[in-house]
Amino acid sequence: MKICVFGAGYVGLVAAACFAESGNNVIAVDVDVQKIEGLKNGIIPIYEPGLKELVLRNQSEGRLSFTTNVMEAVEQSLIQFIAVGTPPGEDGSADLQYVISVGRTIGRHMNGFKIIIDKSTVPVGTADKVRAAVQEELDQRGSHLEFDVVSNPEFLKEGAAIEDFMKPDRVVIGTDNVRTAEIMKELYDPFMRKQSRLIIMDIRSAEMTKYAANAMLATRISFMNQIANLCERMGADVAAVREGIGSDSRIGYEFLFPGPGYGGSCFPKDVKALIHTAEECNYDFLLLKAVEEVNERQKEVLADKLLKALGSADQEKPLTGRTIACWGLSFKPRTDDMREAPSLTIIERLLAAGAIVRAHDPEALHEAKKYFGNRIEFSSNQYEILQNADALAVITDWHEYRNPDFDRIKSALKQPLIVDGRNLYKPGRMQENGIHYIPLGRAAQGVLSGGN
Repeated sequence: MKICVFGAGYVGLVAAACFAESGNNVIAVDVDVQKIEGLKNGIIPIYEPGLKELVLRNQSEGRLSFTTNVMEAVEQSLIQFIAVGTPPGEDGSADLQYVISVGRTIGRHMNGFKIIIDKSTVPVGTADKVRAAVQEELDQRGSHLEFDVVSNPEFLKEGAAIEDFMKPDRVVIGTDNVRTAEIMKELYDPFMRKQSRLIIMDIRSAEMTKYAANAMLATRISFMNQIANLCERMGADVAAVREGIGSDSRIGYEFLFPGPGYGGSCFPKDVKALIHTAEECNYDFLLLKAVEEVNERQKEVLADKLLKALGSADQEKPLTGRTIACWGLSFKPRTDDMREAPSLTIIERLLAAGAIVRAHDPEALHEAKKYFGNRIEFSSNQYEILQNADALAVITDWHEYRNPDFDRIKSALKQPLIVDGRNLYKPGRMQENGIHYIPLGRAAQGVLSGGN
């Protein structure tokens, strides 16, 4: 099939590359000239495992191209994916200006029947707005061309997006048109070779499904973070609790790890957007408001633990003279995405308390420099930042942090203190190594000599 993807960002670029990999002819369109020129020259603007290889291969084989020429892209393609950003507004609502703008662009340039697909995460009712925008442009042209609008939300996990797209848990298609449904089935058939996981439903239900899925996952994360905080106060072990409740088939183990809070491009803005949607319907979504509040509080927990362990009550800035080494900046491993990352809140708290902060991340250093500039120190070596630091704070659970050289850590730090926001290490082993270990939802191990 001939496909046009509007938006060469995270969702659009992954979709374009994967559809091309399955044999389609795909044109990716973006208004960012620099980004498009970079992509033409093999420069991938985001880090996602396997994406660069996929893009380069399909470019070289002629199935994937990049352009800023919207008229050419629209005219040549039957399928029109809208995969542009929907950033949150000040009131938490999804900003649809870019989505609607693409709809108008398609209406201005379409030359025959087109299937217009909302791939961006959009609130319920967006398909109606896109349809109206396209129709308005056609009316101004005096054209009677047919088109259909479909909701096809993405369910990609950053760091595993290629695998998720090529072998999806499910593909949700929102359409009331039988002909369009058959074309969509044909489009996704190469990804359903082992088992069909394609679900056809009405458009509004498809739009709601994306928000409901992310809201549920965010709820599980906030719930488990609250359980972890309570475990600390009650003398229970959150790791044991997780094993106990996760063994229930109705609950399962996924998204039950405590941590410093969720972040990224999806959960924070989608929770806000669903709360706002509910308010527009005069419904008070109390649960999601609590999920959001819990998450914001959770981002403070690691800094609070460091302040308790190292802070001086006699100083206006209690961490003055202290150096904190931070492992992990991206909101999750296998991505360079720092949008709404817990590390942002944690490091700002440490800086405000007077601390010197050093940071390492396998992929996100370039993004972190946009946020912090020269206010913190960066290194591409995870052990270099430990030298003479007062503590190590583990923020993101990258694989290279999971089994480090503890003797090296201990010898580099001024004092053997690890505050672990991801519970990566076994408390017993830390005690054996003589490391004062402060995890989440578990009893701290060891005592700092001369600590506060």
